[in-house]
Amino acid sequence: MDHRTQWNSRFSAQDYIFGTAPNRFLTEQAHRIAPASSVLAVADGEGRNGVWLAQQGHAVTGIDISEVGQEKAAKLAAERGVTLDLKLVDVGNWDWPEAAYDAVVAIFIQFADPAMRERIFTGMKRATKPGGLILMQGYRPEQIGYGTGGPSAVENLYTEELLRTAFDGWTIEHLEAHDSAIEEGAGHKGMSALIDIVARKPA
Repeated sequence: MDHRTQWNSRFSAQDYIFGTAPNRFLTEQAHRIAPASSVLAVADGEGRNGVWLAQQGHAVTGIDISEVGQEKAAKLAAERGVTLDLKLVDVGNWDWPEAAYDAVVAIFIQFADPAMRERIFTGMKRATKPGGLILMQGYRPEQIGYGTGGPSAVENLYTEELLRTAFDGWTIEHLEAHDSAIEEGAGHKGMSALIDIVARKPA
């Protein structure tokens, strides 16, 4: 099954599989994003994070491979009285724009194997304006033991060393590995092995 079919199938559930509330790490770190910024929400699925960012006054572009997810994102945005610029995109093969966004947000994008992850990280860095931010949360390898969400492929998970290497030359404003209970719909539920990073591109 290809990625688009797989995610269309997952998002075809009546409920929002990761809920409609924003990711907690994002809400705690979003103060770093300047007011009225242009923000790219990567693989934003059913739109919970992109919609919340738009509610904060940012101009949000949400990209995802699933048209079903984006239909639900548009519905959620309409219910919340905001708009998203939605683009149907395969993030593993997208021609990422150059220096287009003040901030790039990527929450749990660990469907990507190492080769795809390298392409995505390169694209995210390319799309960030000089002086702009990348905010990202993912699972650490210890998540396999918890089994409360995320991929079963350990090579898709993040370590502190992996993230420091990926953002070498950037200013790391926040980097934390922690075990925390999360409640994000049926998809992410329970104690989880997480890692967060906020990195700023050289001006």
